[in-house]
Amino acid sequence: MDYKARIKPFILNNFLFTDDAAAVADDASLIRGGIVDSTGILELIEFLESAYGIRVAPEEMVPANFDTIDSISLFLGRKAAGGMQ
Repeated sequence: MDYKARIKPFILNNFLFTDDAAAVADDASLIRGGIVDSTGILELIEFLESAYGIRVAPEEMVPANFDTIDSISLFLGRKAAGGMQ
C-alpha cells in the first residue's frame, strides 16, 4: 500500500500549509526540521489511527517511527504485517 500518498498531503496541509509536494522530502526529518513538535506528533498519530484503523501503543510513540514520511510509511507497513492492531 502506498501510505505516502495519504501521509504527505496531511503533513503538507496541516503543518506546512501548502500543497506543494516539494516543500518536504520523504526522507527529511520532520522533528529536527521544526515541521512537527510533540503536539504535532500526537496530531499525526491521531490521523494515522483514524485513517488506517490502527492503535499506536505508547511504546511505539518514538521519534524513529515518526521522524520522516519514509519512517512513518515503514511503521505502517510493519503494523499491516502484524495485523494492524
